[in-house]
Amino acid sequence: MESIKTVSDEGFELKEEYYKYDYQVNLTKQLDEYSEDFDEFQINRIALWKLNRYFHIDEETLDKINQVKPTDSELNENLTLEILDGLLRTDGIRLAMASTILRFKNPNIYQIIDQRVCRILGIDSFTKLTSSKKIEEQKELYLAYLKELRKICVERNVEFINADRVFYNADKDINRNVKLTGY
Repeated sequence: MESIKTVSDEGFELKEEYYKYDYQVNLTKQLDEYSEDFDEFQINRIALWKLNRYFHIDEETLDKINQVKPTDSELNENLTLEILDGLLRTDGIRLAMASTILRFKNPNIYQIIDQRVCRILGIDSFTKLTSSKKIEEQKELYLAYLKELRKICVERNVEFINADRVFYNADKDINRNVKLTGY
């Protein structure tokens, strides 16, 4: 086993390449140049930078997301597929995060896809939904999930706007002793 080397070791040399810092390049530059008072938003940007969870979503996708209005009550499948395409092509965003973004945009038509919700509903495609690298497959499966969730909400008399939270809590209570692994 090789021992750890430190800056005080004989022969230690700082190479020119060490000065080329390329972590979250755009956000790092913004944070480095920020000189205003810190607020909660700025602290959260720093936290997301540190966790490598800051997403750069292209303008076209943002424009499409903003075509969804909080007052919309019907799922526009074509627009949703376009939004999902843009989100799922964004580094670091997978289906669970994309569904979360959409849910907060309009919970009347979108809900978060979550392993607990899928488990309590008996939907066994969750692993397929989240592990697939095929964007087209993920988009189609999410639309199918929303349709199935809406159907179950009608059957169980649950308002769709609360579905992800209600079923998440139900699974947490009912299946609290059952591990989620493999689901």
